[in-house]
Amino acid sequence: DPDMPFVPSIPEDQFILVEEGDPTVIPCRTSDPNAQVTLINSLDKAVFAFYDSKQGFIGNFPAGSYTCKTMVEGVEFKSDEFLIYILRATSQLPVEIEALKTVYKTGETIVVTCVVFDNEVVNLQWNYPGKVKEKGLIKLDDIKVPSQKLVYTLTIPEASVKDTGDYECTARHATKEVKENKEVVITVHDKGFVRLEPQFNPLEAVNLHEDKNFIVNVQ
Repeated sequence: DPDMPFVPSIPEDQFILVEEGDPTVIPCRTSDPNAQVTLINSLDKAVFAFYDSKQGFIGNFPAGSYTCKTMVEGVEFKSDEFLIYILRATSQLPVEIEALKTVYKTGETIVVTCVVFDNEVVNLQWNYPGKVKEKGLIKLDDIKVPSQKLVYTLTIPEASVKDTGDYECTARHATKEVKENKEVVITVHDKGFVRLEPQFNPLEAVNLHEDKNFIVNVQ
């Protein structure tokens, strides 16, 4: 079709997600298999890569925007703009689980964090005692500086004794058969069982170079 040399692309084709180091396809296909097509980057510079009229340009491309152009009877046509996003993804899944503390009292807020390092292509699931009742809030922070890490935070407000148990996060690589599990045991007590009897005031003063002892009785 001389009036439509580039096959129209759907919006999903214009946003290309590719793992770091993997080849990809910029899908500017032509209605004329013999058309001479040039790939242009955001700096309006030609990019040299293998072209297949049924697929598009194939190669390892840096992140950025790309456009294809061709000439039909002396008239220049340009394709839609294609945006490439590079995702960091390692073959391994370094994962750590962290809890500010592992013993709580009824009514306190449980906070458990699962951190995935050096990977942006991850599916993560939590398993914990309150999951069946959909108790808990999950937040994701995508941190890129100084290094890539995904921080998943699970928060359980108003904890009860029933929230005692194993807290497990399972990270699965989105494109490879790799997964990693980490877990921590959380205990919730009905009430506190430690009593402190400090033998000093809330505010104490001390002279320079003076030693002062602070005694606490713990029952």
